[in-house]
Amino acid sequence: MKGYPQELSSTVGIKFLVAVTGLIWVLFVTIHMLGNLQIFLGPEAINSYAAFLKSKPGPLWLARFSLLAALIIHVWGITKLSLANRKARPTPYAVKKTVRSTFSSRTMVMSGLVLLSFVIYHLLHFTIGVTHPEHFHLEDAVGRHDVYSMTVLGVQQPIVSIAYIVATLLLGSHLSHGVASLFQTMGLSRPRIAPLIERLGLVVTVIVVIGNVMIPLSALFGLIEPTQGAN
Repeated sequence: MKGYPQELSSTVGIKFLVAVTGLIWVLFVTIHMLGNLQIFLGPEAINSYAAFLKSKPGPLWLARFSLLAALIIHVWGITKLSLANRKARPTPYAVKKTVRSTFSSRTMVMSGLVLLSFVIYHLLHFTIGVTHPEHFHLEDAVGRHDVYSMTVLGVQQPIVSIAYIVATLLLGSHLSHGVASLFQTMGLSRPRIAPLIERLGLVVTVIVVIGNVMIPLSALFGLIEPTQGAN
């Protein structure tokens, strides 16, 4: 691209990767939230759901590794683009122009890195059982993994609950900017529908944040109780 720094002219592919991996995670966090909300239907519903997923270990672990790889690529891409932008404009403006900039857009790299760290913790907590293994090995009356009690006991602890809530709020901040951006990057946004896409991003963000925050808050305040394993 003549007239543009080489670093920026080579970012088209990176932007597309960021958009695609971002879309994958938007779909995943929405579906994952809907699955987790079955906890409010009681132990039978969510334990049956978890047993169904665990009955297909091959596709399940393939999905997990694919999602983790997509997240790593996403964070790498955002970081790469941020560094390229800084390199292209080494001298900061005397007065920062942030009229069209938002807190979410300015903190995409940091929120992405924090969310990547949190996803690793979440896997260690509820998927691998490295943290709180005493909860991870609980079984219900019919011998299934008691995901209901494990989840409630896990997020009943204030520090853990706060960590999940903070991570969800960061996710919301990330989504509020990212959903609209990925449509634009993929060439699916037009001036006439741009406001609609922005509203869609806001709606998705609000739904995901409220849905995910409800679980730790409900456990923390005793609105849902474990069926076993409580001290």
